[in-house]
Amino acid sequence: MITDPNTILRDENQRLRKAIDELSVLNDLARVISSAMTLDAVIENVVKKSVKAVRGQQGMITLVDEDIPTEMKTLIRTQNSTSDHQQFHLNQNILGWMMINKKPMMTNDLLSDPRFTGVKTDGEIRSILCVPLLAKNKLIGILAVFNKSEGNGFTEDDKRLLSILAIQSAQVLETTRLYQQEQSLKVIQEQVRLAAVIQNDLLPKKFPTVPGYEIVGRSIPAQLVGGDYFDFIPLNNTKMAICVGDVSGKGFPASLLMANLQATLRGQTMVTTSARQCINHSNKLLFESTSSEKFATVFYGLLDWEQHKFQFCNAGHDPPFHISHHNEPKRLSTGGIVLGIMDSFPYEEEAVLVSQNDMIIIYTDGITEAMNNRQEMFGEENLTSFLMQHRDLSAGEVMNLITARIKSHIGDHPQSDDITIVVIKRKL
Repeated sequence: MITDPNTILRDENQRLRKAIDELSVLNDLARVISSAMTLDAVIENVVKKSVKAVRGQQGMITLVDEDIPTEMKTLIRTQNSTSDHQQFHLNQNILGWMMINKKPMMTNDLLSDPRFTGVKTDGEIRSILCVPLLAKNKLIGILAVFNKSEGNGFTEDDKRLLSILAIQSAQVLETTRLYQQEQSLKVIQEQVRLAAVIQNDLLPKKFPTVPGYEIVGRSIPAQLVGGDYFDFIPLNNTKMAICVGDVSGKGFPASLLMANLQATLRGQTMVTTSARQCINHSNKLLFESTSSEKFATVFYGLLDWEQHKFQFCNAGHDPPFHISHHNEPKRLSTGGIVLGIMDSFPYEEEAVLVSQNDMIIIYTDGITEAMNNRQEMFGEENLTSFLMQHRDLSAGEVMNLITARIKSHIGDHPQSDDITIVVIKRKL
């Protein structure tokens, strides 16, 4: 059988014209998506060019995460210029099929397709062409086009062209997504840095100068920001409030609650000279301003350096040590429960006399619960022994030695909790 030369020429012309059209689409898409700066802009251009290239009615991209199969997000849907239909959606069964098979899927009769028997979709969907978006063999999304706008349905040529568009687009999408994530991370890191600066500004800038006493404090957060707190609040010429707190949680949430706690305690210190009343009022305010799962342990003391009296109320905090040369170490535990979990509580207070060379050590559980690589905590017994062994040293020396000893115990194990210590020593 001899084929008409005119027919051969016509077919060849059609093939070449089609190839030129496809190259034009690919070049146009490459130009547009390479100039787009945001992920949404890239996706929008990919979808629009894809719908136009295969002459579909609507298109969409659904981004997926293979590591978290339930994480699916449809970012952009689009219709062609002649369509006024409702927005179509990909059924979960079809999305699941694409995630499992990671290859093009085409159907021109969805209702009778045996792969999706019983699948319910939007009523006006007749045909679907889906292709995977693969970046370094990892599925990052699914490109779908609905309802061929002319002819009998999508063709193998349509599937081939859409697959090429997906290959060309996937790496650009992934690069843009990673770049966008990196920029978002930089913004978050800067916010955390500023939060750390602000939180550090909330802590005392210098140690108080008190006649006959040495008072020092230090806080070392486990993360850039933390939930531990200490404060020195002058009251008059003979009295000072000394506070140490530990709020629940770590990081940003804990730092916000810590700032709230500091403001609350400082406000109450200005209106009462009773440790018990200050804690009582602070508890009520904290309960009213925080959720039920947020709380704080607080040790609140009032030092009268003229009378050498230390009045205190312990709200669920690790009991500080009162180290004396004349007696066994005393634990300052009088007070009540942690702040913020009950509307009211009958807190109690106690006062102790501070003799010459006595020392009071207030700390958070980041010291006793400091963990090493063998999962061994530093513990209260080690702390007690350490304090008794070094009770003749100055307050600053004790603080420095304790923090150094804790760092040595932790070694190269990550610090799991904030570490805070305040040391009060009567010298005269």
